[in-house]
Amino acid sequence: MTTIDLNSDLGEGYGAWRMGDDAAMLGIVSSANIACGFHAGDPAGLLATLREAARRGVAVGAHVSYPDRVGFGRRAMDVAPGDLEADVIYQIGALQGLARAAGTRVAYVKPHGALYNTIAHDARQADAVIAAMLAVDPSLVLMGLAGAPILDRAAAAGLSVVAEAFADRGYAADGTLLARGTSGAVLTDPDQIAERMVRLARQGQIEAQDGTLLSLRAGSICVHGDSPGAVAMAACIREALIAGGVGIAAFAP
Repeated sequence: MTTIDLNSDLGEGYGAWRMGDDAAMLGIVSSANIACGFHAGDPAGLLATLREAARRGVAVGAHVSYPDRVGFGRRAMDVAPGDLEADVIYQIGALQGLARAAGTRVAYVKPHGALYNTIAHDARQADAVIAAMLAVDPSLVLMGLAGAPILDRAAAAGLSVVAEAFADRGYAADGTLLARGTSGAVLTDPDQIAERMVRLARQGQIEAQDGTLLSLRAGSICVHGDSPGAVAMAACIREALIAGGVGIAAFAP
């Protein structure tokens, strides 16, 4: 049977301000990208989400970011490589401690927002993230954009990698994500999204905004936790995948 991982960005509340429904999403996904405090997340909230992930047997990844709470980590930053490496080490280490206390472990790293998009093609910042992962734990898996150079670069450095596709985001003809704020960048129709993801999982294809059919081999599908109706969307995707003969399983133990 064909299998694929289903992941979501969680732990993104802060204090009294909550974002998304982590508990409900953890009943649907197989992997959870947990914020590390730089773009979102407070210690108590992160610990609670990690405990629920452990209870449900959901794999955990460190969702590392630029230091950008105000911009939710979605603003590009020209961070010096040495500073970026230290920032990523710090975030992974913090989440590892919380995960250990929650009875689980950090199995992979998924950069967030602007950092994710930048390192997909920027070798200088990509190398800083790779160096940080190797310094902390070379067994960590790097999750990155399907088809992006970062995956080959990380693999050449000795890291295991997993290619990711986005359920709720539109694609340009070159395989990159459409910039947020542009027409078609954020998708909201659960049925349309579910159909796209079944095609992706079974045939390795996804349609770009202009109608171009992209070949996209991905081991994981992301549903953003802050998307409108995120839980219902994730449930619809899961049901469609299973009905289409695709199993849901974490790529990392």
